Amino acid sequence: MQKVKHIALIAHDNRKADLIDWVDYNKGLLSQHHLYGTGTTGSRIQQDTGLPVKTFQSGPLGGDQQIGAAIAEHKIDVLIFFWDPLQSQPHDVDVKALLRIGVVYNIPVACNRSTADFLISSPLFDKAYTPQQVDYEQRLRGKS
Repeated sequence: MQKVKHIALIAHDNRKADLIDWVDYNKGLLSQHHLYGTGTTGSRIQQDTGLPVKTFQSGPLGGDQQIGAAIAEHKIDVLIFFWDPLQSQPHDVDVKALLRIGVVYNIPVACNRSTADFLISSPLFDKAYTPQQVDYEQRLRGKS
């Protein structure tokens, strides 16, 4: 993970305004990194903050899976995902898979504003960092 991070930004409908407010508040810092987002969230962040965001499909149309694939390909370093704990989503299984892949590849994941604040204020955030990787392939072969 290089000094300049590749950050995925995702939010469910009821959390989009909170994420956009968080991005706008941290605009100076986030402008130094590469930002990615699912369709609607990424487009709204661009529109409301002026920051460039590479957008994937909307979450229900596969955007969560596209970001998960980018994590697996080591193209995303950080996941900021403000999800709504009070409303089930038609693509809940994709959401769970995305959070799971973030853990498998040991990237920083923030699911709420407080955690996102702690994450970007960490002294590690603006430095190169090598996360330790669990050898899951070895575990799958039964050699833990």
